[in-house]
Amino acid sequence: MNRSIIRHGFILILIALVTGLLLPAMQIPRLGLSAHTIGILSGVLLVGIGAIWSIFSLSACQFSVMYWGWVYSSYANWLGCLVGAFTGAGQMTPLASSGAQAGTAAESAVAVLLISVAITSLVAVALSIWGLRGHSANGA
Repeated sequence: MNRSIIRHGFILILIALVTGLLLPAMQIPRLGLSAHTIGILSGVLLVGIGAIWSIFSLSACQFSVMYWGWVYSSYANWLGCLVGAFTGAGQMTPLASSGAQAGTAAESAVAVLLISVAITSLVAVALSIWGLRGHSANGA
């Protein structure tokens, strides 16, 4: 078990719940609802990953990359949607934003966050799969 990643999960759930209360203040409430949902689901995912942490078979470096990949991608995904919802930057999220667009700075910030999420998530998932390859004595 990894208490640190579980703690991050519960922190993310808390801030996602608060995000839900702020929906009326957002320029794109539907994207804010996406941020709320993503935050809760990502938080639950972090709790689950933390609960099974001891069954991963990875090097110390791989554990570190996997840990920070999951933590970063979880927060950045929530934050990217939240920034888009408050600023009206919806170019990267056309379904949730119905094609709304904001200024270059806001759109760029959301794009950097969401593209970095895609990359770090893929790395974290790949390391998780690799870490579950099963080198245990009982073969389970």
